[in-house]
Amino acid sequence: MNRLVLKFGGTSVANLERIAHVADIVAARRAETRAIAVVVSAMSGTTNQLVEWARGAAGPDLHGDQYDDEYDVVVASGEQVTCGLLALALRRKGLKARSWLGWQLKLKTDEAHGKARIMGCDNPDFIRSVDTGEIAVVAGFQGVDENGRVSTLGRGGSDTSAVAVAAALKASLCDIYTDVDGVYTTDPRITPKARRIEKISYEEMLELASLGAKVLQTRSVELAMNHRVPVRVLSSFEGPVPSPNTGTLVCDEEQIVEKQVVSGVAYSRDEAKFSIIGVEDHPGVAANIFGALADAGVNVDMIVQASARTEGRQNIVFTCPDRDAGHARAVLEKLNGGVGYETLAVDRNVAKVSVIGVGMRSHAGVAKTMFQALSSKGINIQVISTSEIKISVLIDASYTELAVRALHTAYGLDAD
Repeated sequence: MNRLVLKFGGTSVANLERIAHVADIVAARRAETRAIAVVVSAMSGTTNQLVEWARGAAGPDLHGDQYDDEYDVVVASGEQVTCGLLALALRRKGLKARSWLGWQLKLKTDEAHGKARIMGCDNPDFIRSVDTGEIAVVAGFQGVDENGRVSTLGRGGSDTSAVAVAAALKASLCDIYTDVDGVYTTDPRITPKARRIEKISYEEMLELASLGAKVLQTRSVELAMNHRVPVRVLSSFEGPVPSPNTGTLVCDEEQIVEKQVVSGVAYSRDEAKFSIIGVEDHPGVAANIFGALADAGVNVDMIVQASARTEGRQNIVFTCPDRDAGHARAVLEKLNGGVGYETLAVDRNVAKVSVIGVGMRSHAGVAKTMFQALSSKGINIQVISTSEIKISVLIDASYTELAVRALHTAYGLDAD
């Protein structure tokens, strides 16, 4: 049976008027198939309020790895309200609908409360209900752990919920409705000539999401790629039925006829650069440094190691999210007696700019174009990181917008 999953984000269900509009969209999409599941986020701003209340009740220690099951009980309630309201709106239109919470859906997760990972979704009753024509309205962002306790998936987790539901249903398509009409070659607020991408591969979308593009949550793209779920990004602020060539389809690379050398330019200002100068050069030092950071929950990104001026010593440069900079610095200062570095410098005024494209695999000169474009604008590169389909550079944050525009033009991405 042809099954369809629709997901609506917080701005799409921000109030009762928007929820009524979503009900119109679902009713219109009903013409395509009678087997529909709808995944919803909390109403815009609700989760922030719930987090604030949870922290107020628990005290200042409730942050990061300190989230627990009661925190999840509080913040998961926003999605419960939305799915109930949408089910009521659909029933008002004469459609058969019911709400499903994470524990009812049996969306199983690990016990990492506040940032749980989905382990599986297996509920035959849910699938039978969808196939009978009853519209399933699913609360996104939440699941249930091994102990039967409510768990939440972290910011943007409703995207991941939607893809998990689509995988469980073996849906032909998962449509993610948001406040933009697709994935763009870069941020249109920075580059007005940015254009919508009609099709993009899972690998490219995963890189874009992880490097700063905020259209889709990274783990949702990972899940879609693993289960080969076609995902389309659409705007909920347009007509009820998407017209042909609307939105952006995230799919297998083989489905894309014309592959761009570079498909998009992403950026992230949430970066901090650490320079550990004069580290003792012997086996195990790097393992000690990055092992301690990993144990402290600091996610390290770019890493460069080079010989120092002092014989027998090395310089190590790495980046991590700026929000973790203070924590990372405390870890390194505590570690100094064990690894013996000379100085530690932290620069939080940096940004990461990246170019992404599957065409890089078969085209030479991509890096040359990038470096020349930045040089022509007087932008100095501090750190370089590469993979098979992306090149990232670290630059002074004040040059972020200039760098994005220059690279967008250099790779021929500007709209006509």
